[in-house]
Amino acid sequence: MKHLPWRLRKERRSSPQRNARHGPVFTQEPSDSVFPLRSEDNKVFINCKAKGNPVPHYKWKVDGRYIDMDLNYNLVEGNLLINNPHATHHGGVYQCIATNVFGTIVSREAKVQFAYLQNFSRKPRNTVSVREGQAVVLLCGPPPHNGEIKYSWVFNGRPSFLLQDTRRFVSQRTGNLYIAKVEASDVGNYTCVVRNMMTNATVYSSPTPVVLRRDAVMGEYEPKIEVQFPESLHVTKGSSVKLECFALGNPVPSITWRRTDGYPLPGKIKINHSNGVLEIPYFRPEDAGVYECVAENSRGKNAAKGQLIFQSVEHLQWVQTLKDAHMAIEANLQWECKASGKPKPVYRWLKNGEPLVLEDRILVEGGRLAVSKINLLDSGMYQCLAENEHGAIYASAELKVVASSPDFSSSPVKKSMLIQRGGEVIMECRPHASPRASISWRRGGEFLKDSTRRTIMEDGTLRISNISESDGGRYTCVARNPFGTSSSTEPTKITVPPLSVDATVGESIVLPCEVSGDSSLDPTFKWFFNGKLIDFNRQDHFEMIGAQRVKSGDLMVRNIQLKHSGKYVCMVHTVVDSVSAAAHLIVRGPPSAPEGLIVGEITDSTAQLSWESGPDNHSPVTTYSIQARTPFSIGWQAVRTVPDSVPGQMFHATVIDLNPWVDYEFRVVASNSVGVGEPSMQSKQIRTKAAVPEVAPGNVSGGGGRRGELVIQWEPIPEELQSGEEFGYVVAFRPLGTSTWKQTVLASPDASRYTFRNDSIPPLSQFEVKVGVYNNKGEGPSSHVVVVYSAEEEPSEPPSRVWTRTLSASEIEVYWEPITQTASSWKIIGYEEGMQESDAEMVRVTDTAALLSGLKGSTVYLISVRAQNSAGAGPSSPAVNVTTKKPPPSQPPGNIEWNLTNSKIFLSWEHVKAMGNESEVTGYKVLYRQNWLGKTSVVETNRTSMALQVPSGEDYLIEIKALSDGGDGSSSGPIRIPKMSGKRELFLSFTIHRIHFWYNRFKGFQSAFNNILSHNNESHRYYVFVDVCFCLFQVLTQRAISAQLHARFVQLCFLYCQS
Repeated sequence: MKHLPWRLRKERRSSPQRNARHGPVFTQEPSDSVFPLRSEDNKVFINCKAKGNPVPHYKWKVDGRYIDMDLNYNLVEGNLLINNPHATHHGGVYQCIATNVFGTIVSREAKVQFAYLQNFSRKPRNTVSVREGQAVVLLCGPPPHNGEIKYSWVFNGRPSFLLQDTRRFVSQRTGNLYIAKVEASDVGNYTCVVRNMMTNATVYSSPTPVVLRRDAVMGEYEPKIEVQFPESLHVTKGSSVKLECFALGNPVPSITWRRTDGYPLPGKIKINHSNGVLEIPYFRPEDAGVYECVAENSRGKNAAKGQLIFQSVEHLQWVQTLKDAHMAIEANLQWECKASGKPKPVYRWLKNGEPLVLEDRILVEGGRLAVSKINLLDSGMYQCLAENEHGAIYASAELKVVASSPDFSSSPVKKSMLIQRGGEVIMECRPHASPRASISWRRGGEFLKDSTRRTIMEDGTLRISNISESDGGRYTCVARNPFGTSSSTEPTKITVPPLSVDATVGESIVLPCEVSGDSSLDPTFKWFFNGKLIDFNRQDHFEMIGAQRVKSGDLMVRNIQLKHSGKYVCMVHTVVDSVSAAAHLIVRGPPSAPEGLIVGEITDSTAQLSWESGPDNHSPVTTYSIQARTPFSIGWQAVRTVPDSVPGQMFHATVIDLNPWVDYEFRVVASNSVGVGEPSMQSKQIRTKAAVPEVAPGNVSGGGGRRGELVIQWEPIPEELQSGEEFGYVVAFRPLGTSTWKQTVLASPDASRYTFRNDSIPPLSQFEVKVGVYNNKGEGPSSHVVVVYSAEEEPSEPPSRVWTRTLSASEIEVYWEPITQTASSWKIIGYEEGMQESDAEMVRVTDTAALLSGLKGSTVYLISVRAQNSAGAGPSSPAVNVTTKKPPPSQPPGNIEWNLTNSKIFLSWEHVKAMGNESEVTGYKVLYRQNWLGKTSVVETNRTSMALQVPSGEDYLIEIKALSDGGDGSSSGPIRIPKMSGKRELFLSFTIHRIHFWYNRFKGFQSAFNNILSHNNESHRYYVFVDVCFCLFQVLTQRAISAQLHARFVQLCFLYCQS
């Protein structure tokens, strides 16, 4: 029989055996313990052991969190081994969890502590000054510790401890030393000694010096009780109680003890020789009462009272516990547990180690549990927990719900029967099933019904009377119940079941499912995922593959994701039975985001973070990393932590190296062997505490300014490094070679410059300069000392030997000799026209020459030069008179003709004649380029024609200008020369050239020419006609004809050309 997906259990009919399968039962549980931390013993065992079949496996929790086994934790059978324990990291409440296939139980909780004793601080202790006769209390201030400790004091380094008497008392509650009346012999050094009674470790404090004040002697005064016991104290039966009482006073008080109810003190009490401690061992109810300590001297007395209350405590014990239950499905379960104890216990119920989830059919009343109509899901391990303020006890029991599909293996139907004709046959069918199965019979493939000769009896037996030959054949008993169907013939069996498997996100796997059985039956395969039928038409990740020949229905899971973790069940149905097999798929992936991120204690540079682990997705978290974000950072940045690498079992860390007074947000990212998970939700924004600034300004420099000034500059500190409010700068300076600093405070965080003015400062004096920082927490560091020069003195003399050279009508070059001062730059104050000061302009240069451009031709200018440095400008040189040349010709070259032959352009133009107020033409400048965007080339000539060597196949733009001493003349304007690619293009180019020629020749008719040329018609016939028309027009203009006829011809010619 195969188990159904909801864990059907086959009921055993045989008697229980010693090796019967059962759930876990604890035979040893952890208990509260205090372990000493010693360097030579760095391992701790916490015991846990359980029996069960199968053998249980174990997990542990500490403080409610599961422990991942690593370098510090190991399992030794069920026991937990802690390697190199640390008091803070490994102390806590531990609980053992034992699990097998039947369920889970949890042990009682055990508080585990570690006894340790740290060293005292090495910081020297303050001297205590006291008058003779006065009382004094010396504080011990023990270091961090855990476990029982004992206090003693050493006087002046003597090998023996200070003896206590009526004048000197050491409290074992505070560790302090009390001296009721100081004497001269008490002067010296006192050292507190602390001993851990479990680890035997002993530490010594720094000495506390005690000296006498000589100004006076303390007079007598009445007792003052300095050490006293609580006003009320609850004491349990059998325990030991110690009451401390000590008084200060002059004379030294005496201490006595009594009961205020008049009863004498019990004879078993112990009072130490100083009477400062009353001890009552083996406390009993009759020891309860009010106890009084009386301190008395000649100046008076004082008393302290406290009531000892007997606390009746009964440890928890079971009065009625639980017993294992094996019950049929649909039955009703009732369990009850009872415990005795004071205070009265309360009860909780657990199932498989978790709080029991209540439903309508599950009722809990104190220690009573009732479950009606139990089903298979109710199977498991149950625990009743009784607890009060003094502890808890656990009772465990297993519930097995018996439910199985029909099974013929223990009671098979007879394979063959031989019956005489006319006789009667009885075929029994009694399969094992829970609940009881309904029975039907079939002969071959046909189900039988009751008839006069055939009867199916209530217990499933088939009875056939008056047997005939026609009754022969193969009979099959079919049994059904809610958990399956089976037949008496060869049952359907899963021969290759799916197996539980681990996979990583992104992989693909195949879960097999192959069956054997009655060959006459066709099996149907179905797959269930976590109890839900898989619809293969709606699932991209699932596909059923297999072959009818081998009767298989394997499941392929493609591109596995975390959501595919769970239980997979292959269900196989035939008309007579059904079987199933289950497997678990565990998908391992990067961890999910950590949860519950909390920011704890915050300082100026650190923040304590704690969080809870998210699901590890079946691959333990190996490390955590922490990221932070500020208003000044670009996105999330990794930050340094303590420890540097946060292990996966640690859920807290300290972020270090933070900037003070900055707003931070944090998030945590978990990693495992598969990859890096998603980050946690960011924490709430916190601000680190303010602190003294730690960063000094950089790039301190200076110099320049006006005479008598010291200019100091620096790079301001960014806001994220200012460490607090009220941030500013402290600027300090002193003349080189002096010792006294002069300081000024700039209360602006954005300041980057300071100017000190004093007319008595000599030019270019050397100063030592440093710039510091401060905020409301104090003054921070200063920059390195640098040397800065004070401002220069303005130049005292003008440049000499100023002379000029006229370059053109618009440009003049000016030259001069530099002044004798060094580190100066020069400045031309301006040039003047007609000595009008308002027209003066200035040009600044750093050389000893300047080019003035954009001037007017034939104009007189006055030029002067003066030197300038960082302090200002010096005197001007005497003005120099200079006249620009005549302006260049305004008339552009005209009658431009061109011809294109192969790769040469032949150009010719008319000579430009300058006007009387213009510079004479000295030559011509030809500028040419390919198209509008090409690089311009320049050729100069003193003739009115030239040939240009240019590549063929490109358009060219050509301009021509006249050259003169006054500069370049007006441009002819761009002339487009199109590319030629054949005779036709050459002819058209020549014709267009001729048209441009006529255009320039007959300027009086240019508007008519423009109308013709605007047609842009490059038809061969069009241009031929235009050229012929212009040729005739030229002939007519050279012959003597009347003006009326001349005008008529021109009109007709142009009208025809335009049409």
